[in-house]
Order: sequence, then structure tokens, then C-alpha cells
Amino acid sequence: MRLRLAGAVLLSAAAYYVYVPLPSGVSEPWKLMLLDALFRSFMQASDVAHALGVCHRVHLLNRVVSWVEVIEARSCPAVHVTDSELGGVPARVFQPKGGKRLKRGVLYFHGGGWALGSGRMRSYDLLCRKMAEDLDSVIMSVDYRLAPEAVFPDQYHDALAASRAFLSSPVLERYGIDPQRVCVSGDSAGGNLAAAVAQELSSDDSIKVKFKVQALIYPVLQALDFYTPSYQQNQAVPILYRPYMARFWLQYLGADPSLEPLLLANNHSSLDQPAIGANIRSKLNWRALLPAERRKHYRPVVKETGSLGVMGKVPQLVDVRAAPLLADQEVLGRTPKAYVMTCEFDVLRDDGLMYVRRLQDAGVAVTSDHYEDGFHACMVFAYLPMMSSVGRRSMNNYIDWLDQNL
Repeated sequence: MRLRLAGAVLLSAAAYYVYVPLPSGVSEPWKLMLLDALFRSFMQASDVAHALGVCHRVHLLNRVVSWVEVIEARSCPAVHVTDSELGGVPARVFQPKGGKRLKRGVLYFHGGGWALGSGRMRSYDLLCRKMAEDLDSVIMSVDYRLAPEAVFPDQYHDALAASRAFLSSPVLERYGIDPQRVCVSGDSAGGNLAAAVAQELSSDDSIKVKFKVQALIYPVLQALDFYTPSYQQNQAVPILYRPYMARFWLQYLGADPSLEPLLLANNHSSLDQPAIGANIRSKLNWRALLPAERRKHYRPVVKETGSLGVMGKVPQLVDVRAAPLLADQEVLGRTPKAYVMTCEFDVLRDDGLMYVRRLQDAGVAVTSDHYEDGFHACMVFAYLPMMSSVGRRSMNNYIDWLDQNL
């Protein structure tokens, strides 16, 4: 009897920890709850280790990720897989066997808040293998440097160096890549890097080979407004909670973590900030850039007065290399044809949707692929043990778009 009672208590405690209220429309809520419970456990353990001075919270998280997810480069009958370098930056290369002599090429940047993850993770390895086989394409998944050891612009510089090498004649010739059919892509923080690289290289006349398309998967594109409708609607929706995103931004920009409450209150983008003029504000004015069905009943949170010292301490907040949404229209107009995936239950939804609108206004052809039941990072959970249905759908549609447009 005591054993049964203890078991019931433990089961109840586990259910209490796992359960979080989720929006009714989210895909497979119990799978997401279990995934979230696992992530929260790791995050809380890393916070304790950080507070005790054992190690930086990010280091513990990455050790867990490496232990659970990172796998060796193993070829299979359809795809040859090797670890190499691109412009001095580590990269995993996936080459389809057979097929056409000239292949399409995709340069991919993984997500993880510029601090976590690797292109050698099982989830990205499986994604890139499928892309290589289905598209008969050479895929190069880049392992850029990570925070806290590397901070902006280090990750951007790694992405740029890898991109320049990828587009160079020696690399294109070595891997048999068609220079007319190359793409830059990435998810979340990797989508940020892909967008920033696409902007930079499309305006660089010294680069002979240009990306034909850019494919951005739930990208993070700005850090001035943490009260967009999607930040308000999804602030407590797994797996990317609103405070986590502010923390990732501060780590990426090498800023004081104590600034997190100021960012979350939008004190850093108050009307009295001289570094944020009307031109910048117009580029993230979601009342004008978002359709009514996404604005819903939400109201902007714009402080008249805020913390004037923040922009002086973190001027990178308005650097377009870190925040591609803030780029000028003429720069956007030179970028390649675009695919932008967004998810309804993701704090970053409106970053992507505003970028879609700004690209369209600049004359760029854009496919906006929105998932009404999607959540942040769903595409990388397309395989077991999670095997999210929306993850599988989104991955297949992403690959189909590349097949039709690259």
C-alpha cells in the first residue's frame, strides 16, 4: 500500500511538472509538454550550476546536447558525409551519390540562440541527409562559434567567411556545385545569420556568384520590441519562452545579463532613445507591417521614457548585421528570392512576418509558409523520438519549395 501511495505521489508530481497550459490549436500538445519538461529541467539545472559557480549555464547545456545529440559523420548508401571546413569554419558536408554531374548547393546555419547546438547534432544531420538525397544537392552545415566565448560579430563573421568560401570557384568546382543554383538557409538564430549574410553578399559587387534563394526558418530578426503580438500571445508557450529570447540576445551581443528586465519591459527602445529614430521604428512598426489577423487585439508597448544608458552599452541592438529586419529597403531589394517559415505559437512569428512584408515592399518575391499549429523549432523535431506531425509537414514543404525554386 505504501509503495502504491508513493508511486501515486511521484506520478502526480511528475504530471504537475510536465503539464503546462497550451493554446488549443498547437500540434500534439502532450508531446510538446514532454519536450518542454525536458528542456526546462536542463535549463534549471544549468541555472543552478551557473549560480554555484560550477560552470557557465551555456556550457552545461551544450555538454548535455553533445552527449545526447552530436553524432559522428557517417556515410550511407545514398549520401557521402564528411567533416570539413569552409573559410576556416568547421562544416559537415553531405554529398549525394550519383545523380546529375552538377548539383544544387545549400549552405545551412543551425539554430540555438547563437549559443547552443551544432550542425553535427542528430536532428540536423538527419535533416541535411534528407535534403541531400531528395534534392540531389550538396548540403554544407556550418558550425560557427558560439556564445559566451564568441559574441557578435564573431558568429556573423564565421557565417560570412563560410558563405564566401561556399560561393568561391574552388569549392564549387571541388564539390560539383552549379553556381547558378545555390541557397543560403538556417533556422532561428541560423535564420538570422542567413538573412544577414544574404543582405551583405547581395550588395557586394566583388562576389561573382550570388545566392539564388534564401530560405529562413522561424528566424529571429530584431531585439527592439519584445511586445510584438507574437511575443505577447506566446510569452508562456514552449519551447522558446519570452525571457529566454532576451537572454539569448544579451549573450549574443556580449551585454550585461542584468539588462534582461529592461529589454523585457521595452525600456531600451523608449521614445527618448536618441539612437532609435523614426526611420528605424518604421521598420518594425507591426501595426503597419502585420495583417489584422496577426495583430488581433494586442496593443504596442512603447515607453515615453526608458533607460537611456542601454543603447550606449549595447549599440549592436540597431546593427543590421545583428538585426536584419532593420536593413534599408534598397538593401532588401537586392536580396534573392525568399522563403520564410513562421509558426503561430512562436514568439518569433512576427519577426518573420514583418520581414516577409518588408521584402515584398522592396520588390523581392517571397513565399510565406505559415503553420497555424506550429511552435518554435518544430522542424528539427521531425524525427523520433519526438516525431512532431507539424515538424514533418514543415520539413517536407521546406524541401519541396527548395526543389521547385532552387
